[in-house]
Amino acid sequence: MNWYQLKPEAILDRLETDPDKGLTSLEVGGRQEKFGLNELIDRGTKNPLIILLNQFRDFLVIILLLAAGVSLVLGEFLDVVVILAIVVLNAILGFTQEYRAEKAMAALKKLSVPTVKVRRDGSIQEVPSTQLVPGDIVLLEAGNLVPADGRLLESFSLKAQEAALTGESEPVEKSLAVLTAEDIQIGDRKNMVFMGTAITYGRGSFIVTETGMDSELGHIAEMIQDVEQEQTPLQRRLDHLGKTLAWVALIIVAIVVFFGLLRGEDLEVLFLTGISMAVAAVPEGLPAVVTLTLSFGSQRLLKRNALIRRLPSVETLGSVTVICADKTGTLTENRMTVTMLDVAGNTHDVEALVDKKGVFLEAEIPGHGPPEYTALNVLIRAGALCNDAVLKISEDGTIRAIGDPTEGALILAAARLGYTKDELDSRWPRVAEVPFTSERKRMTTVHRTNVEDEVTDVPWRDATYVMLSKGAVDSLLDVANRVLVQNEIIPLDDAWRERILEANARLAGEGQRVLGIAFRFWESDELPDDEDLLEAEQVFVGLVAMLDPPRPEVKQAVATARNAGIRPIMITGDHPVTAMRIAQDLDIARNDRLITGTELAQMTLDELEEVVDDIHVYARVAP
Repeated sequence: MNWYQLKPEAILDRLETDPDKGLTSLEVGGRQEKFGLNELIDRGTKNPLIILLNQFRDFLVIILLLAAGVSLVLGEFLDVVVILAIVVLNAILGFTQEYRAEKAMAALKKLSVPTVKVRRDGSIQEVPSTQLVPGDIVLLEAGNLVPADGRLLESFSLKAQEAALTGESEPVEKSLAVLTAEDIQIGDRKNMVFMGTAITYGRGSFIVTETGMDSELGHIAEMIQDVEQEQTPLQRRLDHLGKTLAWVALIIVAIVVFFGLLRGEDLEVLFLTGISMAVAAVPEGLPAVVTLTLSFGSQRLLKRNALIRRLPSVETLGSVTVICADKTGTLTENRMTVTMLDVAGNTHDVEALVDKKGVFLEAEIPGHGPPEYTALNVLIRAGALCNDAVLKISEDGTIRAIGDPTEGALILAAARLGYTKDELDSRWPRVAEVPFTSERKRMTTVHRTNVEDEVTDVPWRDATYVMLSKGAVDSLLDVANRVLVQNEIIPLDDAWRERILEANARLAGEGQRVLGIAFRFWESDELPDDEDLLEAEQVFVGLVAMLDPPRPEVKQAVATARNAGIRPIMITGDHPVTAMRIAQDLDIARNDRLITGTELAQMTLDELEEVVDDIHVYARVAP
């Protein structure tokens, strides 16, 4: 069912739910019997006994066990002990390695939510997430994990981090609008929320449409568990060797018995002699040698943070010719980072500014005016002040941001350049705000200035209040009539407006998320009651560009793979422009060709085979 194509009223009717009262306890009980619990069912994790028994399935191991049995009949007890010791050692090594790594479902189950707020029996109740059923009305707020798939009924500036499903680093802004297109990819279903994703901003409510294994996360779990096991090249060769040895052993027995009978030998003696020769033809030490070699290989890989689920996979790695990798969190850090700052048409790389931080703080960058202030340090400070994220220092000294990833990127960039949020907040405390809305596409905070501090490095030094705004560039240009150039405020004419829009388009075309920063100072002691007045007649400062950067070690890994004759491919749910930018930065893509998930779904196998050798990036692909 394409729930995103239906109006909320139609979904409420179809699921027979009252939006104000929710389901009754009686209805919940009936639906739980029909749909089951809202949890991921672990059909893939093997019983330890089954994992152990599987170690004895290889044909060569079966021959060894038969050889041990024959040796026992012949009274060769030392051979029996040696053969069984080899078989048992092989089983223990294989079992240990496979049992340790049987954790795929456990990782997905961690995305479940313990309790949720729902409307039931006319009141708001807190219930275990496993008790949710289709038709439940669930309340959401920033910080919540989404407990099931559903269609939004209310959205107040709601944003969700959906990287776990889509690979898109940036939180998705949600809406209630009906989507009419067919086969829309998960990342573009803006009126839906999905199990396992996180709410980063705003609040809202949704009606549960799918639970448990019927959810998008459940579909991923189903696919993981339905993967068919195939023999590795080494296993196929060993299996072939085992069967060959079995035929050789049978032929030896037949020859010995045949010629012995011709000579009139005793049949029992001939049979035992033939079996003894057949056992001698079996290399009892081969399975142990193979297992030990693979085990040593897996231990070396483990030291490089690669966990091998099944020992034969170590050998399979040597046969790899193509690596298909996800982008977000695999090739990239899954953390939005400020990369570029643009003021008055001049673009500055943040890493370069960090390297000359002392010069930057003294405002001595050539062409940016005298030491009072620059548009550059105003841009950084305003971005950190008009911000709800906070910095947290972990026990190992690592600094990370808590809150919306975009806001976190701004305060981390400010901290790297010497402006900590705590110091800025104490210097210019927030006294009011106009929250972000999807209609306005901007956020404004009001701060009191300290005129007695004799501050000279900000343009609002003589004002009582300063209003700081951040948001979409076109939204800020709607309320701005001036622009800050170096340390001078001048009228925002058509030439400057076009220059700003061109910079915005250029940065966005590189796959970066772009925010604009603006301010307005207020000299009266009384603030206006009208929000429109707070945001009117702004001074545009500049642009902040950010993206989810590649992991530092990935570029070298890609180069190593290419040198080994392995072709790297990126498959991601993120936007095509962003995916191509990262792929080209990492030397994964050496052309501009890519295929989207929608295009891929419409292609036949023959059509895909014609182009697959030239495609290195697949973007907006569903899990």
